[in-house]
Amino acid sequence: RYFGETTTPEMNEKILAGIGENAGVVDIGDGHAVTFRVESHNHPSYVEPHQGAATGVGGIVRDIMAMGARPVAVMDQLRFGPADAPDTKRVLPGVVDGVGGYGNCLGLPNIGGETVFDESYAGNPLVNALCVGTLKVEDLKLAFASGLGNKVMLFGSRTGLDGIGGVSVLASDTFEEGAERKLPAVQVGDPFAEKLLMEACLELFKTDYVVGIQDMGAAGLTSSSFEMAGRSGSGMKMYLDRVPMREVGMTPYELMLSESQERMLICAKKGFEQKVLEIFRKWDLDAEIIGEVTSSGVMQLYWHGELAGEIPIGPLSEA
Repeated sequence: RYFGETTTPEMNEKILAGIGENAGVVDIGDGHAVTFRVESHNHPSYVEPHQGAATGVGGIVRDIMAMGARPVAVMDQLRFGPADAPDTKRVLPGVVDGVGGYGNCLGLPNIGGETVFDESYAGNPLVNALCVGTLKVEDLKLAFASGLGNKVMLFGSRTGLDGIGGVSVLASDTFEEGAERKLPAVQVGDPFAEKLLMEACLELFKTDYVVGIQDMGAAGLTSSSFEMAGRSGSGMKMYLDRVPMREVGMTPYELMLSESQERMLICAKKGFEQKVLEIFRKWDLDAEIIGEVTSSGVMQLYWHGELAGEIPIGPLSEA
């Protein structure tokens, strides 16, 4: 809060999106802007170094895409325990490979970073990844779900069981009793699916079909839907049995909390849903209309026609 309160008028003129958005956006003149985001994936990278670091990159790339931008480069800032420690030798190769490998599959160069070894990071590495993107000022997108009757659409990869309880557990947990039992909580990334997602979004942004767009990161469908509705002061109905799934027998609880990667949520203008679906299917992505915007201020979750849950949006989105 203090950081936000100390910006100057000159800074505010250049800041097109700041605290509370998916990524920061700065006007650099002549109608151009840059957007950037840094995110930690510390505990997941300790448990499963390659996937933990790779999905950290994937998440921030989607945050950049959600601003209406094309991602252009990634960087990293890493902290490990002593270089000769056995655990450092276990964690470091996977982290470096995960950061570089995911970006390379997207065609994004890793343009720099820094690595420090210190005893204080033994057993608790710091894995920060950064992504930067470029966009025209007029193409800026924000995470809103507004307009009564506008459709809510999920697109990208299918939803599975990976990552359930992931960030909510791993972000603050310790590993004193053994990390191996936490392995299922680490998400599994597919950078080639994310490349398709990126190109589909960029094609979509050339149209006038989008009201708002949001990455699905921590807490998956829960965080993305509540944030979009909360920012616009609206409500939402979601029909969870319409969510494309890759596992049999998933429950509404699991669908709301899955952190499966390479997924995004969009609020599309009413009447243009089929045109949006055509773009996603052109890029071989799963996409379905799973809900609609209401004015209730409440998230209503339906499962095969029956109300499975009803939660006020304000307490969750404003926390």
